[in-house]
Amino acid sequence: MSSLPGATRPARRTRDPQARREALAAAVLEVIAENGIGRTTHRAVAARAELPLGATTYYFPTLDALIAAGLERAAAAQDADLQLWAERLGGTTDLAGTLVALTADYLADRQRAQIEYELCVAAARDVALRPLASQWLDGVHSLLEPRVGSAAARNISALLDGAMLQVLVTGSELDAEGLANAIRRLAAA
Repeated sequence: MSSLPGATRPARRTRDPQARREALAAAVLEVIAENGIGRTTHRAVAARAELPLGATTYYFPTLDALIAAGLERAAAAQDADLQLWAERLGGTTDLAGTLVALTADYLADRQRAQIEYELCVAAARDVALRPLASQWLDGVHSLLEPRVGSAAARNISALLDGAMLQVLVTGSELDAEGLANAIRRLAAA
């Protein structure tokens, strides 16, 4: 078979296994954010990653393995968030104000926040996912406990999660003043 003069053969995409794994893990998070874990499929993830359907099962033999790869990626992002929170809380004298600012920053990336809450809901059903979901809950508690004690840290952590969930579900704005006042009351208790 001859080609036309001057025609060039299209460049073949390199098949970098690590890049494909990363693309699939990132794509599964986007699909989870849009559809939820229960409606995430190999086909939807492959389409989002712009990879052949067979790549999903080649790199992740089961849908659970594919979802777990995405959720592990989300957990790594949570670790980075906790590190940021630790740095910002370490140098503040206004605990409530700083927590409100950190919460607002967290909610600015709505897709990521939705993914992390999807993880929590999935962990309520799947024991294997609980360690990933617990990372955030335990991490925030650990950051607050030295400053306000265990009981207040648990209550403030629950308040923050509730405020975040309310914003995600209702699409409303974060009530910064109300949240700061509630944190101050819980910290003083």
